[in-house]
Amino acid sequence: MSYYGNTAKPYGGFYSDQGMQNGVSHSKPKFAKHFYTEHTAVSHRSREDIASFFELNGISVTGNNIPNPILTFEESTYPAHIVNYFKKQSWKAPTSIQSQGWPVALSGRDLIGIAQTGSGKTLSFVLPAIIHIGAQPPLAYNDGPICLILAPTRELAQQVASVALEFGQLNNVRNVCVYGGAPRGPQIRDLRRGAEICIATPGRLIDFLDQGQINLKRCTHLILDEADRMLDMGFEPQIRKIIQQITPGRQTLMFSATWPKEIRRLASEFLQDPIRINIGSLNIHANHNITQIVDVLTEYEKENKLLTLLEEISKEPENKTIIFVETKKKCDTIGRSMRRYGWPVGIIHGDKSQQERDWVLNEFRSSKTTILIATDVASRGLDVDDIRFVINFDFPKSCEDYVHRIGRTGRANSKGTAYTFFTSNNFKQSRELVEVLTEANQQINPKLIEMTNIRGGGSTSRGFSRGGFSQRGGSRFRGSHHGNTYGSAKSGFQSKSDTHYGGAYNYNQHDNLHSSNTNGNSNSHTTYQNGYRNNALG
Repeated sequence: MSYYGNTAKPYGGFYSDQGMQNGVSHSKPKFAKHFYTEHTAVSHRSREDIASFFELNGISVTGNNIPNPILTFEESTYPAHIVNYFKKQSWKAPTSIQSQGWPVALSGRDLIGIAQTGSGKTLSFVLPAIIHIGAQPPLAYNDGPICLILAPTRELAQQVASVALEFGQLNNVRNVCVYGGAPRGPQIRDLRRGAEICIATPGRLIDFLDQGQINLKRCTHLILDEADRMLDMGFEPQIRKIIQQITPGRQTLMFSATWPKEIRRLASEFLQDPIRINIGSLNIHANHNITQIVDVLTEYEKENKLLTLLEEISKEPENKTIIFVETKKKCDTIGRSMRRYGWPVGIIHGDKSQQERDWVLNEFRSSKTTILIATDVASRGLDVDDIRFVINFDFPKSCEDYVHRIGRTGRANSKGTAYTFFTSNNFKQSRELVEVLTEANQQINPKLIEMTNIRGGGSTSRGFSRGGFSQRGGSRFRGSHHGNTYGSAKSGFQSKSDTHYGGAYNYNQHDNLHSSNTNGNSNSHTTYQNGYRNNALG
C-alpha cells in the first residue's frame, strides 16, 4: 500500500515552523516531510537478519531511531507505477545506499550518505525528493524550487538532471539545471517557467540569486551531492550563503565519498539529528571490481608508455578509455599529438565551451570516439557505463581524487582496469595509495612500497617538448621503457628492459584474474560489490 503524493499529507508527522535565520525572515506555510509507512515485512524483520544484511553489504549506520532497511522494491511502498518502472528496467533489488537511505529520507530525517561512485546514490535522493514535492502545494508564479540539489561540476549536475528527468516524467515533476560555462538566457527562461527541482552548481546559483532570477522561499528539501568535492573546489562560502536563504525547518541530505573533518563540521552546522549511512570502509577505498595496475617510472617515460599501452588496449573488443592528466594545457598537448599519430580522441577540460563539452561527451558515449582525455573535471559525474580502461597519465593531488578517477570504470558491477603512471614527484601519496591497493586486494609494485619510505624526492625531468610528444627513449610504439611495471605481462606494456613484479596480468586473462582477486576475499565489502548485479544504480 502506498501513502505518497498528496494523499500523504495526513501522515506528515513533521512540519516546519516560522522562524528567523541570520536576520532573514523564513515565514512559510507549514509543510509535510514525513511520508513513510513501514511495510509489514520490514517491521517484522529481526535484528539478526538486519545485522546479517549490514555485514554482507558493508553497511554501517549511526543515529537515533533508525528505520529498518528495505530489501526489495515492493518493501519501499513506492507508488505502483514507480515499482513497475523498476521491474521494466530489470533491476532486481535496491542498492545498499537505497535500501537504508530511502526509509530515512522518506521519514523526513536529515541524512548523511557516504558511498562510492556508482553505488546508486543519485536515485537514493532523487526519488524521495519527488515524493516530498508531491506532498507540497503546487508552485505559484515566481515561486522558486521546492527541492534544491547542489553539485560541484556541470557534468555531475547534468547527470543528476537526467535521473530527475527520467523519474520526474513519471510523476509530473519538472527540473531545471543551472551551471556555469553555458548561456544564461535559456537557464533563466527555464527558471521563470517554474520547476519543482533545481539542480545547480554553487557559482551560477549565487549569480542568479544575486540578480533576483531565482528565490528559495519555497525550498524545503536541500541535497548536497559530492559535498567533499565542493569543499575541495572552494565552494564552502557559496554553500553557506545559499543555505542561509533556505528555511531552517528544511530537510537536508548530504552525500559524500569521504568523511573528512571539514565535512563533519559542515554536517554538524546544517543538519539536525542526522542519520549517517556508510557503505564500505570509512577509509578511502576503491571499487573492488577494478583491477589497479601501478607503473613506477620517470616523467619522460610516460609518453611512450601511454602510446604502447593504447596500442594494446585498441586490440580489445571493449576498449573505451579515459585518460586523466593534470592540467588543461597538457590535456590539449597530448590530444593534439595523439591525433597526429592517428588516434581519434576527444578532449574535455574547464576551458572548453559547454557546447563543445556536450559534443565531445556525446561522441564518447556513442563510441564514435573511444578515447577521452580529460582533467579532473570529468573525474566525478561522468556517467558512461561502458568505460573499460582508465589511465592516470598524471597522478592526482590526492588519493580521494584517484579513487574517483578510476571509478569511471567498473560501474554497475562491471569489470574494469585502471593503469596509473607514478613518479617520484608523487611520493607523498605513495603510502595512501598502497593502503587503497591493499584494501582492494591488489598486487602492489615493490617499487611503490619502497617509495613510501622516501623522505625527499621530486623529478625535474619533463616529457613534453613544445611540439608535443618528445621521442626520447625510443620509437613511437616500441621505445625502450625503463620503468617498473607491475601486474601487466602483455608485450605491449613491457619491453626486455622492464622489471616486472609478479607478471601475472594479461588482458585476455583479465576476467579470470580479476575474479580471483575479488571473489576470493571473504571481506564483507567485496561480497557487497559482487552481490549486487543488475540493481538500480542511480
